[in-house]
Amino acid sequence: MCDQLRWDYLSCYGHPHLETPNIDALANDGVRFDRAYVQSPICGPSRMSFYTGRYMSSHGSTWNGVPLRVGEMTIGDYLQPLGWQTVLVGKTHMRADTEGMQRLGIDPATEIGVRVAECGFEPFERDDGLHPTAAGRPEPRYNTYLREHGFDSDNPWHDWANAGAAPADGGLLSGWYMKNAHLPARVPAEHSETAYTTNRAMDFIRNADDRPWCLHLSYIKPHWPYIAPAPYHSLYGADDIMPVCRSDAERVSAHPVYAAFMEHRDSKAFSRQEVRARVLPAYMGLIKQIDDELGRFFAFLKERDLWDTTLIVFTSDHGDYLGDHWLGEKELFHECSVRIPLIIRDPSHTADATRGRANNHLIEGIDLAPTFLDLAGGTPQPHRLEGRSLLPLLLNPVDGRQTPDDAWRDTVVSEYDYSTRGAMQALGVTPSKARIHMIRDRRWKYITYEGFDAQLFDLDSDPNEFSDLGRDPAFADVRARLRENLFAWSRTLKHRTTISDEAIARSGDTTHDRGILIGWWDEDG
Repeated sequence: MCDQLRWDYLSCYGHPHLETPNIDALANDGVRFDRAYVQSPICGPSRMSFYTGRYMSSHGSTWNGVPLRVGEMTIGDYLQPLGWQTVLVGKTHMRADTEGMQRLGIDPATEIGVRVAECGFEPFERDDGLHPTAAGRPEPRYNTYLREHGFDSDNPWHDWANAGAAPADGGLLSGWYMKNAHLPARVPAEHSETAYTTNRAMDFIRNADDRPWCLHLSYIKPHWPYIAPAPYHSLYGADDIMPVCRSDAERVSAHPVYAAFMEHRDSKAFSRQEVRARVLPAYMGLIKQIDDELGRFFAFLKERDLWDTTLIVFTSDHGDYLGDHWLGEKELFHECSVRIPLIIRDPSHTADATRGRANNHLIEGIDLAPTFLDLAGGTPQPHRLEGRSLLPLLLNPVDGRQTPDDAWRDTVVSEYDYSTRGAMQALGVTPSKARIHMIRDRRWKYITYEGFDAQLFDLDSDPNEFSDLGRDPAFADVRARLRENLFAWSRTLKHRTTISDEAIARSGDTTHDRGILIGWWDEDG
């Protein structure tokens, strides 16, 4: 998993200048999913949906820093009872429910405490790639590594890996400032965050025991700070970036929530062409480095005879606006933000018939957890898991488990809580009302806002999402249908997680057997 990688910034997804041959080769040997969507277009909630197989409304982690409550089952909770080791190398953006753990007497230093605090993963290397000197955040091991290799400072993560050197005197120029994105990071590429994370994944595999494992190799980049080590900082220039996707009309008649997001600092910055010309080449260089590192990692798997026994999933937690639609960051529901790359290579011969295919099914991030459970031979748990296994889409089409297009889902759903963002204050919205829901089918995208008009986009005739049909009377029937679909979705969320449907069906009505006599007239009855 990459962080903040747009689906269209890979050559296998059509980028005209950014070549990613190792990721492309994975797609050529697997299945490339062309309509994959996250359940929230921001790091924490999106990742919690990946890990739990549940929508944001179900798992309750609604923004970065909102803890995933104790008791929410994750990939590790499903796989570990089946004998699998679930291991983290890199980022989760998980914040532990320390209050809940304390209430239940769970010691965070114990084995179970660590798993509860780490999304069910064994943290071989936890590194969220956030500023290590922030209050209450432990210093990552990567800082120690940098100091051991001679890159010493109070904060080498910032001063070496995410800063450049002034051309004139070698002084430190912070990568937080986008004007410095054209500079090479002060750390050599072989000691960068991306290379270090790859090395740590290899370290885990070298020392793994005989158990099957699920490794979450979670790269921090191309997430900001946008600064790349040499030579990746200079591989691309302003002529290599894709044209910005925005129109003047979007600003003139912007939806109120959309307009408020346009006023955020990041949006104003990326609306300037000089910022895009400076940042996007660095963003592309960071992606190119990830592709090179994945090539190194794939070669390592082949050298250790693991390539033909390892299922590989490549994806991202959300996209990045990069100035499209006059926005920066992610968070809203244009395709560049909510749509993600998703490539799965299944090494088994049963998947040979689908190799190199592009799949157009509507896919959600929550589908990965049930996919892994299916792969491990576990019992399906539809009373908890809200996604569905993707394995049938990877198998031979003549196999009885292959799911035809008309039997798959008709819509995908994504949610966002903007209660911590400046837009909420600007709009005078209360935190409980700062909610947005998106539902899209194969043609239409419908977005609802509490207290504001809905939006509607026809992705067939308007793939750039410039024309908002949310108030056009000609499309009232489409809006009504999608609104009902969204309401139906909300009624089917999996809130009864402690007992399965099968267990309930088996039990039947047992009140009489338990000595509870409701509705009887007398003993003769």
